[in-house]
Amino acid sequence: MSASPTGSASAMVLAPSSETELELTSIIYDVSQQVQKVMADMLKMASEMDQNSAGVTEEIGKCKEAAMERKKALDEEKEKFQKAAYSVLEMLNR
Repeated sequence: MSASPTGSASAMVLAPSSETELELTSIIYDVSQQVQKVMADMLKMASEMDQNSAGVTEEIGKCKEAAMERKKALDEEKEKFQKAAYSVLEMLNR
């Protein structure tokens, strides 16, 4: 008795040839290499974002300090003008 053609075809599908296995192994290896490269690039970008974020945070702190100093100077100037204005009003009310 001989094997039916459909039986041998299904056996070929179930047991891939060594050439097919090599091709699949090669594809898997290539994909693995690409994934590793992408992950390394993503890690590099994340590191750069952290560095940039630290720089931006530092600049925000400097700007905040400068704004607080400017506010203090303006408040002192405002107080001087108010004292001067009250002095003028007192002189006019005499």
